[in-house]
Amino acid sequence: MKIAPPSFEEALAASLQDFPRPFRTAEHLGTAMRRLIAEGLADLPLPGGGKTWERWRALAGVGAFDLSLAKVYEGHTDALAILAELKGTTSDGLWAVWAAEPPNARVTFREGMVSGRKPWCSGAAVVDHAVISAWAESGEPILAQVGLHQPEVSVEKGGWKAVGMSASESVSVVFEEARAAAVGGTGDYVARPGFWQGGAGIAAVWYGGAVAIARTLADSARIANDPHAASHLGSVDFALRAAKALLMETAAWIDAHPQADACAAALRVRACVEAAANEVLLRTGRALGPGPLCSDAIHAQRCADLPVFLRQSHAEHDLAALGRCVTSDSPAWDL
Repeated sequence: MKIAPPSFEEALAASLQDFPRPFRTAEHLGTAMRRLIAEGLADLPLPGGGKTWERWRALAGVGAFDLSLAKVYEGHTDALAILAELKGTTSDGLWAVWAAEPPNARVTFREGMVSGRKPWCSGAAVVDHAVISAWAESGEPILAQVGLHQPEVSVEKGGWKAVGMSASESVSVVFEEARAAAVGGTGDYVARPGFWQGGAGIAAVWYGGAVAIARTLADSARIANDPHAASHLGSVDFALRAAKALLMETAAWIDAHPQADACAAALRVRACVEAAANEVLLRTGRALGPGPLCSDAIHAQRCADLPVFLRQSHAEHDLAALGRCVTSDSPAWDL
């Protein structure tokens, strides 16, 4: 009798079974990530290559396991996808993508060196290499890859006071003429097809986190005897199934149109999954009350993590951008 190989979720759980849950520090995330890398569990198909759904199922699986881990995992796999698309140079170790561009912090790229302060750097204390957004001498945006184990790179201590996503420790990193190499040309980061393909993949992580929370509701003994709890579960079911259907549709569309602009598709699926995730958080809390939030550390951490992670969405700004994208696309609504 032929034995089926373990699923990704089973392999993930087996690999990390000896780690305390939930993850509490970036050091734990770094150790876990190095194990996943060594065991090939972070080697995902590239987006738009025909196996986008397989990639997203893995991202969702890690999201369901732990959202702080998923933040670092998604960054590592996104960095590898960017380097592949823009023909950067890969190196062994743990990678990140740090591309926040607030008005009060800017990194410059000059003659093979980067200088400046980069905020919101998830896993900064444990990452080996990063792909970062910077500004070239021409004043145009550019990506640079930089090794973090050099004296010209320092990680700021403190500043990350989050309860949700606490283990990701997304602090600021300061570069003082650190050696770096350009990845692609100016403007390539946003112009490449993979930008929005990767942005859509974030929704798969959110979805995984939402499913894990919803399972606490589905597994509750209240469902059999409490019609209100059953009603909440019914609402969660159709919200998640609608989000899953759009995730599947979007992954298939990306694979069928790998060079197309996926902006509208990404904004749409992100909005749909965010709405489903918020429904899960609301309904699960109303159905189960404070009990699981006070007695189940993993569930409580997920419920704290997911709202913070969802704020990677830009809310109404993203909805407005989606609206501008689809002004002439209403025929697509027809059955």
